[in-house]
Amino acid sequence: MAVDHTRFLTDLHTLRSFGASGVGKGVIRPAYSKADIAARQWLAARMAEAGLTPHVDPVGNLFGLADGPSLLMGSHSDSQPEGGWLDGALGVIAALEIARSSDRPISVVSFQDEEGRFGVTTGSAVWSGGLSLEQADVLIDGSGVTFGSARAEMAKKSQGFVDPVRFSGFIEMHIEQGPALDAAGEQIGVVTDIVGIRDMVITFQGQQNHAGTTPMHLRRDAFQALSLFNTRLNDRFRNVVMPQTVWTIGRVDVHPNASSIVPGRVRFSMQWRDGDPERLVRMEDIIRATAQQIAEEQGVTLTYGPMLGLEPVSMDPVLRGALESGAQAIAPGRWRNMPSGALHDATNVSRLMPVAMLFVPSIDGISHDFAEDTAEEDLVAGLRVLDRAVHSLEE
Repeated sequence: MAVDHTRFLTDLHTLRSFGASGVGKGVIRPAYSKADIAARQWLAARMAEAGLTPHVDPVGNLFGLADGPSLLMGSHSDSQPEGGWLDGALGVIAALEIARSSDRPISVVSFQDEEGRFGVTTGSAVWSGGLSLEQADVLIDGSGVTFGSARAEMAKKSQGFVDPVRFSGFIEMHIEQGPALDAAGEQIGVVTDIVGIRDMVITFQGQQNHAGTTPMHLRRDAFQALSLFNTRLNDRFRNVVMPQTVWTIGRVDVHPNASSIVPGRVRFSMQWRDGDPERLVRMEDIIRATAQQIAEEQGVTLTYGPMLGLEPVSMDPVLRGALESGAQAIAPGRWRNMPSGALHDATNVSRLMPVAMLFVPSIDGISHDFAEDTAEEDLVAGLRVLDRAVHSLEE
């Protein structure tokens, strides 16, 4: 059977309806939200219709299992708090369509909490053995909810963890989430490697006080500590990082967050990414030394949350070669080999089996935003490349 482009696009748009934001094609479908659970129930039904056996594991990863040994394909279906309709969802629906049409047994997966409500690609991290269930259960989201309590309802329907030995490899299709393909007018990116990532929460604890009566020189202002930390960190990274290195303070919790109170506590996320493991370590050293120096200068205390992270990963040459052959057949002269600056479940899965990834363009390079989009012809081109790759692997 040939892949059905219309069915593929229809399913992709139907999945978008779960948690639709009302703004363009955006979605609000964080891990374990009502919209996320409803989407997974719908996906399970579509998997069953495709002849796969739906299987939910203790953390909510949803598998559609083919009979016997198979190639695993998929991604995730949870979203950022203000997310796009394709991030993760594309890989799941593309895998489902390939499973329907391929003569080779294909299993499908939608991993849980890839977007980091609680950690870093939490669902695939637990399944792959990179994070124990006990470690995961104590992770806390921005509102103080633990991973253990969030997964409890789905865990009631758990059928246990799927044994990875039944899979020969893993292929994940995804939007690029960057500008390279779109700017060059290209349709396909075959991923060569995925950068490493580190992520932790840092807290400066100062002294909450009256904003009108507390002299500036007597303040132990936690927010000022964060401001100084950010400025000094950027300066100290200058001679260490490369053009592709990135770092982000993305979530900040200021307490008590009132206009007439000197902030007594600030808790913030600190994340950094690079393809060189040694550089990631060097950056951590600088982060910790800078934070300690700022704490001493500003008279605040310093604490750290757990360090989460993944090492850089190279793609499997056989699976990558199949994708390259498919790209050359479907988009000759309009594809490239490229690294992934974004993190993906494939990094975790690489602990268990060979992995490869395929990118399609993101219009204007926008992702993690309601404006995220990809031209339908590029979505279909990516599906056709996957189809060609699977056929070549059969041969």
